Amino acid sequence: MASINRRLFLSLAALFAPGSAFAHHGWGGYDTSKSFTVTGKILKSTFENPHCEIEMEVDGKHWHFILAPPSRMLQRGATADLIAPGKTCTVFGYPHTTRPDEARIEYIVLDGKRIELR
Repeated sequence: MASINRRLFLSLAALFAPGSAFAHHGWGGYDTSKSFTVTGKILKSTFENPHCEIEMEVDGKHWHFILAPPSRMLQRGATADLIAPGKTCTVFGYPHTTRPDEARIEYIVLDGKRIELR
């Protein structure tokens, strides 16, 4: 009986592991030598795994910003309401090396409060 349960567990683990591994990406694709800070109005936001995200238009350029996972956002006081569309924020981050409209965010300033995301 234990052998059947173990095989079932291993089969399920194998089934779901590739999706989990694919969903999370490393940070090697971001150029940490080119940090920048911008302020703008949030156009779109998502507060879900694997990372929260916001989209902003800054100086005529549409940006896609990768934030922290929801659990870390909440631990540090950044709720879904704080990154809701229409809110203004400042972000400090690093541009993606091959996607010119994407950046990884180190910290975000919401309602005057700086929130570290890494």
